[in-house]
Amino acid sequence: MRTSLLVAVLLSLALHAGVLVVRKIHALPPASDLEAPPEPLLLSMLVPPIEKPNPVPPTLSAEPARIASTVPLPPVPVSDQTPASMAAPAAPTAEEWGLASTYTLKNSKRYRYNWGQQVRSMMGTAMEGPQQGHVRFRIAVAPDGKLAKIETLWSTSEVAEKLARHAIASLPQLPPTPTGQPLVFEQTIAFVPYESGWPPIYKYDCYEDPPAFKNPFVWDGTSPQADPPRAQKSAPAPTKAPNHVGCHNDAQPDSMEAETADIKRQFDVWGVQPLNGVK
Repeated sequence: MRTSLLVAVLLSLALHAGVLVVRKIHALPPASDLEAPPEPLLLSMLVPPIEKPNPVPPTLSAEPARIASTVPLPPVPVSDQTPASMAAPAAPTAEEWGLASTYTLKNSKRYRYNWGQQVRSMMGTAMEGPQQGHVRFRIAVAPDGKLAKIETLWSTSEVAEKLARHAIASLPQLPPTPTGQPLVFEQTIAFVPYESGWPPIYKYDCYEDPPAFKNPFVWDGTSPQADPPRAQKSAPAPTKAPNHVGCHNDAQPDSMEAETADIKRQFDVWGVQPLNGVK
């Protein structure tokens, strides 16, 4: 009895469960009517965009050139002054060459000066401008007075160098050298429209040149090094007086122009002002 009742209860529960399942299935809507799942929400941050600074125009741009092209430039003033000029000096006379051909002091000092004056007199008038300048040569004169060798040491003007070389190539026959030996010397030719030299002074030429200073501490880099010798006090070397016996100095005195130029040079070098406004 009890077993039959238990089986009936279980069977009733199973039937009720099946009915509920069938009703649930029929109550569901079709798959097409199902709502689509909601889209995911995307969170975006409202960040203002970063503004880039405007590029600074370069300093050197085409704008200044455009402005310069539109603004008229003032005319360049033209000077109405005549350029400075200086005529070539007179060539040494036959008398001056005669004195120079016998003057042996200071490496034939008169001959060297006359040679430079002869070359400058043949170069013509010096004009102010880019063509003016100086040129220095090393010259070798043969015993008969002809040019043996010439070398340009330096030059500040191509025009001056060309004119000087042309004048040297056209030199007339010069007297023989005073010593009868080749005469080697350096000479600067000034092609400028202002005074750049003066006649030399000859009255002190009979004095011997003072001994040249020699540094005892200088080493040539090759010879063995040794302690320099101790300096010994000695009497000054005797010098010849002007017009000493055996010293041939020209009898005639220096010219007034040479004396004046030498005094002016001493004032310029030592900064001495003439007394009483005398110039």
